[in-house]
Amino acid sequence: MTTTNSPPFRAVLWRLNVVLVSAMSLPMLVLYAMSSLGPFITQDLHIHPGLLGYVIFSSFAVAALLSLVAGRYVDRLGSRNALLLLFLVVALAFSLIGFTSQFSGLMSAAALCGVAQALANPVTNLLIAQQVPPKQKAFTVGLKQSGVQVAALFAGLILPTLASILGWRNAVVIIVPLCLLLAVTSTTVTPNTHTPKDNALPLTAPNQRLSLLMGVQFCVGVSLSAFVIFVPLFAHHLGMAKPLAGLLIAGFGAMGILSRILLTSISAKMREEAVLLAILIAVAALAVLLTTHATPSRYWPIWCGVIGMGLTAVATNAIAMGMLIRDPTLGALTTASGFVSVAFFGGFAVGAPIFGAIINSSLGYGVGWKLLCSILLLGCFIASLLIVARHRATRAKSQTI
Repeated sequence: MTTTNSPPFRAVLWRLNVVLVSAMSLPMLVLYAMSSLGPFITQDLHIHPGLLGYVIFSSFAVAALLSLVAGRYVDRLGSRNALLLLFLVVALAFSLIGFTSQFSGLMSAAALCGVAQALANPVTNLLIAQQVPPKQKAFTVGLKQSGVQVAALFAGLILPTLASILGWRNAVVIIVPLCLLLAVTSTTVTPNTHTPKDNALPLTAPNQRLSLLMGVQFCVGVSLSAFVIFVPLFAHHLGMAKPLAGLLIAGFGAMGILSRILLTSISAKMREEAVLLAILIAVAALAVLLTTHATPSRYWPIWCGVIGMGLTAVATNAIAMGMLIRDPTLGALTTASGFVSVAFFGGFAVGAPIFGAIINSSLGYGVGWKLLCSILLLGCFIASLLIVARHRATRAKSQTI
């Protein structure tokens, strides 16, 4: 660890990484749980599949709104208290999911997860800035961002099987003791003392480059939320068995872990990370387009689409967070992290319910997938504008030196 009163960094590195990965994965687990358990939940509660989009809306709408101020509160609370709050809120949310018998209970629990989602990036970014040596920051950012996909892997591999044996409510309750254990563990890897920062000043509007990065993340968030929630239901609609449909999310998660760890380190060595963002988003659009070619007798386009999205779109948020840590001109770290999270979570909030409304109508899945392709291409265009803006800023800086 970097503080003088702490044990050597190597001795506690594994605990630090576990806490960072868990702080990113557990708040997002509600998304992947609703996805992998979607066929179980809709059948048990007798609701239309499209309504699951509103569960996701309640979670990410709260996350988006709170992300405007989450960075400030993390600065005031410090990494230790913020992590404790995060894990305890997730424990409460999954307790509610486990004991609810109403659709409104799912909405309320998802909203609670939104509080933790808003805290996740600012507090983990702050902890990395405090505790991780400069040479290891890029890898650690990629590792902790892969926590989101660890949630997908767990939800796809474990939850459908547990739901088949124990019921879907009991399957999610096992998350609660894990959250409580992590709340205790987090106290061993965070600074002993904290001096609250005075963040009483009004929020400063994001600059042009940060605004463009937010636009990119909004487009990715829209597409990811709709894709992740509805691709298992789409597969089940075509005749795929429930456990196999759940494995789609596991495959998505596995590819996401790989892409976030590898591509974040690669992007840190690039002169312009936004180039990689544009490429990844363009490939993601092709992956979604490929998904539209699936039929009841041909599932491979779905698997290819899932793998493609996991290897590309998933990595973009990790790359964006790495950009914030390395480039102070984008804004103060916790505040800029909050702004990017607002955009990303805002995209998640609107993507799933819009897609749900489309499949509830006569338009069906085909129109929904094509809409996601269009949104991803828009994100690619915005990433291109970001490349130009950062190049101009770099050139202007060099001319003034």
